[in-house]
Amino acid sequence: MNNLSNNFVALIPLRGGSKSIHKKNIKLIAGKPLCAWTLEAALASELIDQVYVSTDCDEIEDTVQSIDSGVQIIKRPDELATDTASTEAVMLHFASQVDFNNLITIQATSPLLEVLDLERAISQFQVDLCDSMLSAVRCKRFFWQENGQAINYNPLKRPRRQDFKGILMENGAFYITKRDLLQSSRCRLGGKIGIYEMPDTTASEIDEPNDWFIVEQLLLNR
Repeated sequence: MNNLSNNFVALIPLRGGSKSIHKKNIKLIAGKPLCAWTLEAALASELIDQVYVSTDCDEIEDTVQSIDSGVQIIKRPDELATDTASTEAVMLHFASQVDFNNLITIQATSPLLEVLDLERAISQFQVDLCDSMLSAVRCKRFFWQENGQAINYNPLKRPRRQDFKGILMENGAFYITKRDLLQSSRCRLGGKIGIYEMPDTTASEIDEPNDWFIVEQLLLNR
């Protein structure tokens, strides 16, 4: 294990395999490899002590190093690079290699993430004395169960949109987890959970080809 005493470190998991979009993590989007957008946001933060990438792929490693040679590479075992391997398993493997107090796990499939989001979230995490945190967007839609039961509003008192608080939805951009919580619960979220709210334009994650075109246009317009 590296002898580092890092308060906040960032981990961006970048697996080589992708069935829906070939070489997704290094495919060009709005003129840059997909992973470059989140890497640059993390590297720009003065509150993040070190940025790491966990990958099983040499081509991804080369791409990351071409973006910034200061990014540290964690070699991911093959068993943690399968379709069924959990993000928590990757986080725990990382924790066995690197010392840190708080881990910010950033997903490259959310390239609309900006450095200001990370810095505000870290500040909120500290001020509110959180054990973990997730990023979310506010959704002002009415949700229903299949049995005809309303989930987030009363149909007898249907609110006007301007009066409706809506519901918070994980957007998957990032998670912050204390080391002790991660190792004891083996889960990214637990204890006192904070929520960092992001703009509704960041609701889209890149999982399918249609997502790619939507997010690319948002990046070009930004």
